[in-house]
Amino acid sequence: MKALRILRRSIRDSFKSIFRNFSLSMASILCTTITLILVAISLFLSYNVRQITKTLEHELTIVVYLSPETTEKQKIEIENDLKTMENVSEYKIKSKEEWKAEMKKENETLDTTLEYLTENPLLDSIIVTVDEVRNLHETTEKLKKYDFVESAEYGEGMVENILGVFDTISIGTMSIVIALVLVTAFLISNTIKLTILSRKTQIEIKRLVGASNIAIKLPFIFEGFILGIFGSIIPVLLSIYGYTILFNETGGYVFTRIITLVNPFPFVFQVSIILVIIGSIVGMIGSWLSVRKHLKI
Repeated sequence: MKALRILRRSIRDSFKSIFRNFSLSMASILCTTITLILVAISLFLSYNVRQITKTLEHELTIVVYLSPETTEKQKIEIENDLKTMENVSEYKIKSKEEWKAEMKKENETLDTTLEYLTENPLLDSIIVTVDEVRNLHETTEKLKKYDFVESAEYGEGMVENILGVFDTISIGTMSIVIALVLVTAFLISNTIKLTILSRKTQIEIKRLVGASNIAIKLPFIFEGFILGIFGSIIPVLLSIYGYTILFNETGGYVFTRIITLVNPFPFVFQVSIILVIIGSIVGMIGSWLSVRKHLKI
C-alpha cells in the first residue's frame, strides 16, 4: 500500500510540476515532437529502403551470355557451379530460340528484323538471381571467368548509384535523429533541473520528515516520462494518418512499380509503438541525468 501511495503521489506531483513550469515543459515537448517526427521519417525510409532492396534482389538479375561454341558438358559444368556458388539464389537457362520468341512478342520492329534473318544471331544464356544485390559485381566477375562465357551483364553502375543514394539517405537521417535525441534529452534535463531548483525548499522539508530517496526522486523521473509521452502524440498521429494517405495516394509505389512501399498495416502501428517507447525513454533518461547531477541525496 505504501508503494502505491508513493507511486500515486509521484504521478500527481509530476503533472503539477509540468503545469507549474508550463513554458519549459512545452519547449521540451516540442523538441521531443520534432525529434520523433524525424525518427518516424527515418524509420519509414529505412523500412522502405529495405523493402526496395528486397524487391531489387528479385527483379535485378545477371544475364550470362554463353558463346556459340559452348558444349553441353560446359553448360552442365556451370550449372553445377551455380548450385553451390555464393550469393546465387536461383538460375534459369534460356535458349536463343526463347530469346527470339520473347523479343518478337515485345517489339514489332524486332519481329520484322528477325524474320528476315536466316540464322538466329542471339546467344544461349543463363538468368541468375542473387541473394544480395550489393554483391552483384563480385558475382558477375566470377561468372565472367569461365572461358565459354561471352559476357555477363547486370546494369553495372545503375545499381551501385541507387544503393549509394539509399545509404546516404539512411546515414544522413539517422545522424540528424541521433543529434536531436541528444538535444531533447539535454532540454528535458534542464527542465527537470529548474524544477528541482524551484522546489528546493519543498525537497528539504521532505528530507526532514524522513521521506525516502526514491519518494523524492520518483516525481522527477515520472515528469520526464510524461513529457516524452506527450511529445510522441503528434508524431504517432502523423505516422498513422500521414503514411496511410501517402500509400493510398501513390498506389503503393514510387516512380516505378519496382519501388514499392511497405503496406501501412500493421507497419504504422509498429512504428507508433517504437516512437512512444523512444519518447518515454528519452524523457526518463533526461530526467535521470538531471536528478543524478543536481539532486544530491
